[in-house]
Amino acid sequence: MPRSEYEFEFPEELVAAAPAADRDASRLLVVRRAGGLEHRTFRELPSLLSPGDCVVLNRSKVVPARLVGRKTTGGAAELLVIAESAPGLWTALCNGLKPGVRLEFGLGVTADVESRTPEGTWLVRFSTPEVRALLEAVGLPPLPPYIRSRRRRSGAPASGAEDKARYQTVYAREPGSLAAPTAGLHYSAEVLAALAARGVATAELVLHVGLGTFRPIVAEDARLHEMLPERYEVPAAAAETIKAAKARGGRVVAVGTTATRTLETVFAKGVGVGPAAPLSGETSLYILPGHMFKAVDVLQTNFHQPASTPLLLACAFAGKERLFDAYWEAVAKRYRLFSYGDAMLIL
Repeated sequence: MPRSEYEFEFPEELVAAAPAADRDASRLLVVRRAGGLEHRTFRELPSLLSPGDCVVLNRSKVVPARLVGRKTTGGAAELLVIAESAPGLWTALCNGLKPGVRLEFGLGVTADVESRTPEGTWLVRFSTPEVRALLEAVGLPPLPPYIRSRRRRSGAPASGAEDKARYQTVYAREPGSLAAPTAGLHYSAEVLAALAARGVATAELVLHVGLGTFRPIVAEDARLHEMLPERYEVPAAAAETIKAAKARGGRVVAVGTTATRTLETVFAKGVGVGPAAPLSGETSLYILPGHMFKAVDVLQTNFHQPASTPLLLACAFAGKERLFDAYWEAVAKRYRLFSYGDAMLIL
């Protein structure tokens, strides 16, 4: 499965550097696997679903994990704080830094870069054990690098005040993600209310988006890529709601690739039969073309970057040829692309 077959070119000006003025004002490209494309707006989503369907949302909350500080020797420095290894000791991504470098982040907090891990991250020791409080106080949303680069090229700040609210779903509850589950960014309170009024159920699960979701595929044979584990939880109430939808013939509508990977993971463990129970653990599920979907009947997602694991998942669901036809149509119709961009519904 050559990675190069999943590359594509796109006009840079179509990369959305900022969210739509209103969440549900995004455009929605409807892709029917049986054939056909429709151009809608996201506000029309409820009318495209049926009473008895179940929309599954990922309620993980993005952590403001990007810290911008200065080296004590001078010069700016940046960390993407990932996970706590011990009190005050965290793994992080940091470019251009070496062991022994000390960083200052304000509020009297410093951090020392210690050593590199086998996974390619760094161990960083903070002068305070209250790193989560530091992130909440001065951390920035971990926007994708391509958004920050596009903003800088246009002369705009890399991060804006609106990002803390808009790079977050309206239903986010449980902190833990290093990137937003972006398919959910289009949902407003009004869309959620309209779904309920139409008789469409909703269920919430958690998958904390880690490095695994956006780690690039570097092997030319895409099958050789390995997903890093990410933590998930499916509460018993959510499992029961999903099972009930299946039992009455409703469709399970996964909001995004993270919800899809979680559902396919737990259905492989038998959540679809027997009494509903909370399920939690880690998943490294890598969904490629050829995957037989057990749980997901409809996928609502965004447009994904070339040769990325979310793109391959979308190809697995829609079929590569049909998905790429939809992408060419989206480019021709000037859809906004990627994390802050427009949406797609694959039926």
